[in-house]
Amino acid sequence: MATEAAHPKIFAPSAPGARVAPGKWLVASSVMIGTFLSVMDATVVNVAMPHMMGSFGQDLLTITWVSTAYSIAEIIMITMSAWWTTLLGRKRLFMVSMFVFIVGSVLAGTSKTLTQMIFYRVLQGIGGGSLMPCSQAIARETFPPAEQGMAMAIFSMGVVLAPAVGPVVGGWLVDNYGWQAVFYINVPICIVGLLMVSAFVHDPPYLKRGVARIDWGGIALLTVGLTAAQVVLERGEEVDWFASNWIVTGTFVAGIALLSLIAWELKHDEPIINFRLFRNVPLTVGSSIGAMVGFALFGSSFLLPQYTQDLMNYPAYQAGLVLMPRAVAMMLAMPIVGRLYNHVSPRILVGFGISLLALGYWKLAHFTMQVSFWSFMPILIMTGVGMGASMVTTSTVTLSGMPRALMTAASSLTTLTRRVAGNIAYAALATLVARRTQFHRSMLVDSISATNPVFKTTDNGYRGFLSSNGLQSAPGQRRDIAMLNSMINGQSTMMAYNDTFWVLVPLLLMVLPMIFLLPNTGVPEDTGGAAEAH
Repeated sequence: MATEAAHPKIFAPSAPGARVAPGKWLVASSVMIGTFLSVMDATVVNVAMPHMMGSFGQDLLTITWVSTAYSIAEIIMITMSAWWTTLLGRKRLFMVSMFVFIVGSVLAGTSKTLTQMIFYRVLQGIGGGSLMPCSQAIARETFPPAEQGMAMAIFSMGVVLAPAVGPVVGGWLVDNYGWQAVFYINVPICIVGLLMVSAFVHDPPYLKRGVARIDWGGIALLTVGLTAAQVVLERGEEVDWFASNWIVTGTFVAGIALLSLIAWELKHDEPIINFRLFRNVPLTVGSSIGAMVGFALFGSSFLLPQYTQDLMNYPAYQAGLVLMPRAVAMMLAMPIVGRLYNHVSPRILVGFGISLLALGYWKLAHFTMQVSFWSFMPILIMTGVGMGASMVTTSTVTLSGMPRALMTAASSLTTLTRRVAGNIAYAALATLVARRTQFHRSMLVDSISATNPVFKTTDNGYRGFLSSNGLQSAPGQRRDIAMLNSMINGQSTMMAYNDTFWVLVPLLLMVLPMIFLLPNTGVPEDTGGAAEAH
């Protein structure tokens, strides 16, 4: 009980009106540094890949293994973070993870070959994976029950801000200092976080320590299943999905391994991942809603920059800036939602947030080629507020009935479902854009005919434009056809993005009935940690 004696205010019972140690904000800030870097590093490297292609002499298909390697290692460690907490202790795991992340970042910046880069990115992922679920659990336990909404607001701000800031920061660093800078920038920030965690974060006495027997079977099934699933999701579109034999094989291996993992872990006394926690209704419902919100967040974070680059000809840095209004709206909305959590029903907050998201994506599904950045602005603000309302509330209510001793395990499950949903969003929406572009192009080409009055008017307009500029020869006529082809390509791509945004609307509306399974009040109860610590 040395820890409790040294920090009595942190672990004392949180009775109504009790004074809470002012160090809670320092604790929250400490752990959020690691979470922010872990999430940001999954996206910031994307803008550096074209430069890495030149440095390593690789094509785009090969260089994307730099991102895939990090994602595989990270998602495995997210899943195993509760087990590692039991084995090492949560503070020690957090500090070791941050140190490994620093080492991986430095080594990645010094890479001379693609093989080295992939290995170092795996090391980075191993370091970054545990940071997010541990941060969420620490934030929950540091703040008293009456401030759980604010605790999750702080956590969610780091999670959602990182994907928006990553491409912008990465683009600026690459343009000014080279691709190595996107890795080196982690080092000073991570060192500050490491020192803060060492000084302000302490393990509560009620956390279970030590394992009687290592679950080697669970570790093996988890590693094989998640690795195969991640490779399939990240590489499927590039090889036309199930037209590729190795994608078929990978899907089969992932399915068998993950189903076997569930059966194995449900029978094991000390499982690597505790699926039994899904018996808790708020955890299951909240994770399901959070997964769909994560699908929309990560999916739109992928679509919007691609949209602006493909159709508005924005450079990568400017395309990343498009997401900033949404990030700012989320940052402003989340603390407000955190304050409202104890006074407004979670059902109302989540329903309001999801409805705003659905409305925003419905508006995005009706854009034309004449769209400008200022057309995006109000919609991005709307979706930012909706994302803030839904994410903060679901993150809070999901863990509301969970004993504190199981908080890290429950946080690992919610983080896992959100990350898997994000990975599925990348794969599914990229495929949908490609397929619908082909579909709309074929439909538009089929409508081209000398008897079509719209085609005749457009063609004559192009011919007149070229003729007025002195292009009446055969090359000028070919330019006429090229202009028509460019217009068709642009319109078919525009309609494909509209279709993809439209798909998000019914998916979000489908989870609205689930809000009635959430608690009707946001006033949390102490879930046992304080009493045990006392």
